[in-house]
Amino acid sequence: MIMIRDEIAADISAREVLLDKAFGPGRFMKTCERLREGRLPAEGLALSAVDEDGALVGTLRLWSITTTSGHDALLLGPLAVSAERQGSGLGSALMRDALMRAAAFGHGAVLLVGDEPYYRRFGFATTRTATLSLPGPYERERFLACELRAGALDGASGLVLASGRQIVLPVEFEVARAA
Repeated sequence: MIMIRDEIAADISAREVLLDKAFGPGRFMKTCERLREGRLPAEGLALSAVDEDGALVGTLRLWSITTTSGHDALLLGPLAVSAERQGSGLGSALMRDALMRAAAFGHGAVLLVGDEPYYRRFGFATTRTATLSLPGPYERERFLACELRAGALDGASGLVLASGRQIVLPVEFEVARAA
């Protein structure tokens, strides 16, 4: 039995291990990582999938972004499922849950960089990203969007920028880091 729930602090180290196994060290070099750096996931949109023993077997986060044309949206990623659970439908369940939550919270659109054949089933396509760009290298055919609310990306253009809550480090950490 797998349960999808909000991510908790105890999930974070297991999440990093899962992401390292799924994507390797190159994951930190991706353009989308630049939009996540120093930011917190969108409120209520960091999900963990845990098995009956409480082990983390899947993760998905959504991040607040905006465009230079003033269109707010979410950035999805990364989505990862443990090797032993791949092919079980867990990735799809995480996607459906995340999109449902995002719509319930009033978000209008979700963008991602990923495999169009996989994400098409959730409503993602390149048609709404043709006038948008990311701040770094990416494969244009993998830059996808899904509107959760019809017309949410009408007129959207320009560069995608991070807009989410910034991570605030404790003063003690900042002082130690500066020394």
